[in-house]
Amino acid sequence: MAGRVPKRYIAAMVMPRRDMYGPRLPRLRRRRFRRIPVRVLVPNVVTLLALCAGLTAIRMAFEDRYTLALAAIVFAAILDAIDGRLARLLKGTSRFGAELDSLSDFVNFGVAPALILYFWGLHELKSAGWIASLVFAICAGLRLARFNVMLEDPDRPAWTSHFFVGMPAPAGAITVLLPIYASFLGLPRSSLLIYLTLVYTLCIASLMVSRLPVFSGKRVGTRVPPELVGPVIVVVVLSFALLIAYPWELLTVGTLAYLSSLPFGWLSYRGYERRSREAHPEPQPPATPSPPLAAGLVRPPEDEDRPPRLN
Repeated sequence: MAGRVPKRYIAAMVMPRRDMYGPRLPRLRRRRFRRIPVRVLVPNVVTLLALCAGLTAIRMAFEDRYTLALAAIVFAAILDAIDGRLARLLKGTSRFGAELDSLSDFVNFGVAPALILYFWGLHELKSAGWIASLVFAICAGLRLARFNVMLEDPDRPAWTSHFFVGMPAPAGAITVLLPIYASFLGLPRSSLLIYLTLVYTLCIASLMVSRLPVFSGKRVGTRVPPELVGPVIVVVVLSFALLIAYPWELLTVGTLAYLSSLPFGWLSYRGYERRSREAHPEPQPPATPSPPLAAGLVRPPEDEDRPPRLN
């Protein structure tokens, strides 16, 4: 019948040919975001609280409220010690959390202490004081970058996990503020103290980027014997009570004790290193044989007392 279209042409118009248009593409499904467990979010929230404490410390120093500024730094250090252990306890470690913790540490223990020292007294030295603050912040950033790189080294011995390479950033932040603790204890803030603060800041910055082995303390608190649970709780509660009642005395004594313990960490590291060499001695290279002598020649005896040949 004229005007009637065959069915095969209708099918060809509805279903495109594969050899002309290629294979059919699968239906694209809308991508759904994977739900994140709460146990992964909790350590990151603690890290963000520490970051808020560090930023608040900068504001308090800008407003000349150094008591609250130092309290915020100490609070950030306590939270920094908690978030890593909390992530391992809840099995919520992640690469995102590690990067966030590193950035937070740079602000809390690099930028914030440097600005607190500058606003407190280093600004009186003008450019020299600002340079000392910059050096401390930069050294803290370098220290954290080196720490992140060394975590990915698979050739490190297992015993090296007991030590940090260089003074860690939280300890450096608490330690570098020692001149402010001393001023709160009654030491007059003179020009001599400001110059000593500049030199002391540069020394702590150099310790952070040095190769000095320092006790890590990561193994402390992972396992507590049953008979020591009660004494440990008493010591922790007593430490918090002393920190609240006598903050500057406790921080000063703790800082001096920490600085005094640095040589013992170096000695302990050398002991581990010596025992590791004794347990795994390096293989000696094979001795190269001496070239053979020609026929009819005799090797002269090796006599060290033989006089040199006369010309």
